Amino acid sequence: MTVSDPSTTAAGATAASPATIAARTVPADRREPRAWKKWAGRVPGPLVGLVVIFVLLSILSPYFLTSRNLLNIVTQISAVGIMSVGALMVIIIGGIDLSVGATLALSSMVMGYLFSYSGMPFELALVLGLAVGALIGLLNGILVTVGRLQPFIATLATMSAATGLAVFITGGNTVNGFPEWFVSLTRLSIAGIPVQGLILLAVFLLAAFWLRLRPGGRALYAIGGNEEVARLSGIPVRRTKLVVYTLAGLLAALGGLLVTSRLDSAQPTAGAADLLNVIAVVVIGGASLAGGTGSLLGTFVGLLIIGVLNNGLSLLGVSPNLQPVVLGAVIVAAVLTDRQARKAQSGER
Repeated sequence: MTVSDPSTTAAGATAASPATIAARTVPADRREPRAWKKWAGRVPGPLVGLVVIFVLLSILSPYFLTSRNLLNIVTQISAVGIMSVGALMVIIIGGIDLSVGATLALSSMVMGYLFSYSGMPFELALVLGLAVGALIGLLNGILVTVGRLQPFIATLATMSAATGLAVFITGGNTVNGFPEWFVSLTRLSIAGIPVQGLILLAVFLLAAFWLRLRPGGRALYAIGGNEEVARLSGIPVRRTKLVVYTLAGLLAALGGLLVTSRLDSAQPTAGAADLLNVIAVVVIGGASLAGGTGSLLGTFVGLLIIGVLNNGLSLLGVSPNLQPVVLGAVIVAAVLTDRQARKAQSGER
């Protein structure tokens, strides 16, 4: 009696290899994702949205893709971008700062009041204006860490107080007549790039260096991921939160100085519409309001999306009343696109 060779089948063909058998038995939803899915997973969702918006506006408006308009976009997004850096750091640690717009207005009004009404040297008034922003941020941090208030409640309270003080200081009047060097600061360009654009870039690069390469910056992600674990690991949670909120206030004040320079006017209602833009920039950039995630690169892309979109809608003559509707739709689309990209990267279906 002969025993058939297991390496051959009844038809004489060779048996399937182990790799082939494994491929046939693995369920379809557990197989290795296709190459294009892997590639798509490496492309941030917000970046895809930015490219689509940029291409569409270039086709729809002949004035969009011009050097003058592109430089105008840089000018328009500088203040919001600087505030977004501080807002991102606050969101990474699991908090939120609703007072950025009010801080911008109050710091500008304090600077203008000290210079125009009190006769203080402008340079000193400018420094004190920045200090007011930092103090508001520090107060937010104290309310959150020492007072144990929810960040939403704490910053909502300071937003209300700062808004009222900004109007009270001059009775609701604007302050004009700043020094020429200060006003011309936002009109100058270096190598064709507006100075405020260079300031924006410098703020992003410094923040990125701190978040990615310094232990203090990396600690923000640990705190946002699990505050108790971070504390047990030896991270000074309370001090780090105070620093983050103070920096957020200081950056809001810096944004206020750029707005004041560009308009040659300190206005008590300045920054009122910036809060939603700042939060939208950070969320579109991929940061989670739950904390622990977020990047400066994603935030920068989100900033460009907001800036390009607002500029393009104005060029197309879209009513200002409808622009927030379009912005809301873009926020939802960008978040959903980013979610799909992350699923593709992880091999999920």
